[in-house]
Amino acid sequence: MKQQYDQILVTPKPFVKWAGGKRQLIPILTQNLPESFGTYYEPFLGGGALLFTILTGKNGQKCSISDLNSDLVLAYTTIRDKIDALITSLKNHEKNYQKDSQSYYYSVRENNPKNEIEKTSRLIFLNRTCFNGLYRVNSKGKFNVPLGKYSNPNIVNEDNLYAVNRILQSNRISIKCRDFEAVLRDAKKGDLVYFDPPYQPVSTTANFTSYTTKNFTYNDLTRLAELCLKLDSKGCNVLLSNSNSKEVVDIFSKNPWKILKINANRSINSNSKKRTGHFELLIKNY
Repeated sequence: MKQQYDQILVTPKPFVKWAGGKRQLIPILTQNLPESFGTYYEPFLGGGALLFTILTGKNGQKCSISDLNSDLVLAYTTIRDKIDALITSLKNHEKNYQKDSQSYYYSVRENNPKNEIEKTSRLIFLNRTCFNGLYRVNSKGKFNVPLGKYSNPNIVNEDNLYAVNRILQSNRISIKCRDFEAVLRDAKKGDLVYFDPPYQPVSTTANFTSYTTKNFTYNDLTRLAELCLKLDSKGCNVLLSNSNSKEVVDIFSKNPWKILKINANRSINSNSKKRTGHFELLIKNY
């Protein structure tokens, strides 16, 4: 393994492109964090952009992160525990992809490895080479995105994977696969809970909630809103990202919620002209 350094030489960034990823909103999210907080909870982990930003600024921060997508959670633990074997596997994918990208991509997409390293390697490989870097599964749980048009995709982003590995080594970070409501058992007064769920659609064509085979419905949104109120009554700091939709505004229009409307581009819209000029909401109780 590469020599370990005390400081982080490469700032870790999300190792997968995830629908609703927060990299471009990091400046405004960090401006809206509480000045101090206890444990950081993120129950819809996704690409983890805010997590990596918080950990880079405060390497000893206690974090409890989770997601319902078991393949994604496995990817985080594999990068933490088996980085060298994972990079070897990714280099193998890269070599085969360069020989015949089309047939190799679809053979990997059809494949369903049981080995943890191969599962994670497949997820990262497909994410790096599929159309628009979009993770999506169908109702049967099968990844169904076509091959993207890339001349030289960065399949093995070795420096970043090692940076993510180093930052996840802390014994103050726990990674779990579970439903978002489980956070209520653990979060205490003064902790920060950041929710970044699949967004409520703002139009009939904008409905993208298939990160897992279970869709995130309006009922889930109301369940989330009730959970946020329970966390508020426990004295937790609650921060929530969502779309600028009527349903979200209506649910969070009363105290204790403050709603901020922020400018956000959409990095995965297939039409690049539709990626700009969007607003989304940042909702908080502090």
